[in-house]
Amino acid sequence: MTETQLKEICEESYNRLKKVCMELEKFLNNTSLPQLVSASSQPEEYETYYKNYLSDLRHLLVNSENAFERLGITLRRAKFNKEFAEENLYLVYHTCINLFFYPKGEVYEEDGRNSYTGRDAIIFHKEVTPELKALTLGLSKQFEYLRDELQYYETDYVTMKKMKSVSK
Repeated sequence: MTETQLKEICEESYNRLKKVCMELEKFLNNTSLPQLVSASSQPEEYETYYKNYLSDLRHLLVNSENAFERLGITLRRAKFNKEFAEENLYLVYHTCINLFFYPKGEVYEEDGRNSYTGRDAIIFHKEVTPELKALTLGLSKQFEYLRDELQYYETDYVTMKKMKSVSK
C-alpha cells in the first residue's frame, strides 16, 4: 500500500472514530442505568442486560478515544511514519472494530446475512430503548465501513511483522 493511500485510510479512520466518540460520549453522559431499566417492561430482567450494555459502550468509548488520539498523532507528525500508521490501524481493527462486533456482554450480535437483504445486521438479544437502538445501529454503519477498509490488518499485518522479525 502506498504512503498516500495509507495516510488517506488513517484520515478516514480518524474522522469516523471522532464521530463514534462524540456519539458515544453524548449518549453515555445523558443516559443512566436507572433510566434504561425504568423504560423497560421487566425491570428486574433488564438490569443486568443494560449494565452489560453500558459497560461495553464505556469500553468501546475508551478504546475508540485511544485509537483516535493515536491516529491524530500519526497524522500530525512532521514526517509520516508508515510503520506507526500501520500499527495504529491494526489497533483500530482489534480494539475498536472487534469490540463493537463482539461485545463482551453479548448484548447483541451481528448477522451478516441480514446486510445482504437490506436489514440491519445487528440483532439485539432483548428489546432496547429507541435511543440505544439508534445509537448502536448508527455505530454499526461506522464500524462496518472501517472493518471493510481495515480488513488487511486482521491477519496480514501480523504476518508481515513476523516476516520482518524472522528476516532480521
